Amino acid sequence: MKILAFESSCDETAAAVVEDGRTILSSVIASSADMHAIYGGVVPEIASRKHVEAISGLADEALRQAGVEKSEIDAVAVTYAPGLIGALLVGVSFAKSVAYGLGVPLIPVHHVRGHIAANYIAHADLEPPFLCLCVSGGTTALVDVKDYTHFEVLGGTRDDASGECFDKIARVLGLGYPGGGPMDKMAQGGNDKAYTFPRAHVADHPLDMSFSGLKTAVLNTVHNAQQKGEELNLHDLAASFAAAVSDTLVPRTMQANEMLGYNKIAVAGGVAANSRIRADLQRDCDRVGAKLWLPPLSLCGDNAAMIGCQGYYESLAGHVAGWDLNAKASLDISKDG
Repeated sequence: MKILAFESSCDETAAAVVEDGRTILSSVIASSADMHAIYGGVVPEIASRKHVEAISGLADEALRQAGVEKSEIDAVAVTYAPGLIGALLVGVSFAKSVAYGLGVPLIPVHHVRGHIAANYIAHADLEPPFLCLCVSGGTTALVDVKDYTHFEVLGGTRDDASGECFDKIARVLGLGYPGGGPMDKMAQGGNDKAYTFPRAHVADHPLDMSFSGLKTAVLNTVHNAQQKGEELNLHDLAASFAAAVSDTLVPRTMQANEMLGYNKIAVAGGVAANSRIRADLQRDCDRVGAKLWLPPLSLCGDNAAMIGCQGYYESLAGHVAGWDLNAKASLDISKDG
């Protein structure tokens, strides 16, 4: 089954052709991050306009690179939730027109489900059930992947997403947008104990997390130093911040794994590219004998291949949309439509 897939939930416009949910025939991405960097973060109107400009050409390029004719496409998959509503509407509207024109089913895909499915592309041996730590600019959640289309959120952030914190701290440090990669590089060789930052605990739910206090503490450290004319060691600061994020994510992941008993853990989303988090997870998984699946860096960020992969399993489950499909800015991963 060949699926033409589209992703436009934030600042990347992406198209891909995926076969049988596990094989990428093509994957192309056009990012508008350089334009958003001027403003220190994503500007929704700019993102939407850039999606409009790019999506048609990307669809043609994805088909060309895959060596697939339009008549060979069996279905069209598209991210319809969650994300920036204007950006999502571009992808949904275009996918509708393509599916209608080709006379094939339209498959709606939850963005975070797509991130989880990126692991299926990279790891042929990964099958549900397993635990997935989903960490990105908009999501931080521990998800019980019971089946390919059956999910339960066990815990998550009560406020800011971990990826959003990386972006905000990077902006204050002058590292630009997006901030995850530059922050990771800055942390290399730094002393992760040089600065003391909080690790928040949510008393009524041990698997829930909070990052707003951590973000505020780092920002206060930076501003206080600036006001006093003191010089910060940015390598130490970045390393200490990364350690605080990892110390929040990793123990809860291991606690959730113990609770479920799968001993199978995957990681998904842009923050899954962070070297400190990857190393700490691997260390703890080795300690308890759990299998860890990490997506390659190329599949951590937003892409359409992951949408095509999840779209395959949504199709098998009968999750096909009508022409009235609408975009949704927010939607629980456990909900279908």
